[in-house]
Amino acid sequence: MRRVGAFVLPSVLLAGCGLLAGCGQGPADGSLLDKSTLVVGVRPDLPGLGLRHSDGRFEGFDIDVARYVGGKLGKKVRFVQVLASERIPVLTSGRADLVLATLSVTPERKTRIAFAGPYYMSHQDVLVRSDERGVKGIRDLSGRRFCAVEGADPIQRLLALSGMTARTVPARSYDECMDMIKARSVDAITTNDVILAGLIRREGRGFRLVNARISEQNTGIGLRQGDTEGCEALNRVITGMYQDGTAVKLMNKWFGGTGLDLSIIEVPQFEGCV
Repeated sequence: MRRVGAFVLPSVLLAGCGLLAGCGQGPADGSLLDKSTLVVGVRPDLPGLGLRHSDGRFEGFDIDVARYVGGKLGKKVRFVQVLASERIPVLTSGRADLVLATLSVTPERKTRIAFAGPYYMSHQDVLVRSDERGVKGIRDLSGRRFCAVEGADPIQRLLALSGMTARTVPARSYDECMDMIKARSVDAITTNDVILAGLIRREGRGFRLVNARISEQNTGIGLRQGDTEGCEALNRVITGMYQDGTAVKLMNKWFGGTGLDLSIIEVPQFEGCV
């Protein structure tokens, strides 16, 4: 990859179907490019990323990216809320055309759905109370109590670190984790840094990131398998989002001032549309 200004651009941004083996014949209901309105699955419960207000209005980084994508493709966008366990079923059932909902690209998920992008790269980090002044790095928390959201796997990546131990306290959501850390029944929360930054932004003060950068997480736009033409169009839009400065603007809009390092915004290496 080569560095361009504040960006890191991959040497090959896009690959055409003719250069790739196994290009699909397209989903049964046609390409997303054939539709006038794109139904997009988004999170309703993550401040800064995807949050639904009581009046039904959605806001957050993923919401703004979805609107940008829809605008560049000349499509209207309609949002439907999806929780973590619903993100893949909403695509495979045809209830949504795209999912922008903190959906990390994994080999297992690629057997069931396709990914455009990734559209941003994050790292697993740790959130602690601001008064934890003795915590300079992740191993300063060894043996301490970590909130572990049911159905999520960041705690396993944390425990995989050499010499790291932790006592885990289960929770149903990150909101519940925040209640626990405020009550001092846990000492830390670990997950993707953008999720933690959104929680810090909502709270305003009292919490900080450790900047542990435990593991890299690539977040993609989920779509149904076989829509190579639609996937490649999405990749072109994502590339443009970084080149025209929109990505930097949105990252600073939603995560600026939270302690998240925004000095270099990177374009992740694209997965390829197969």
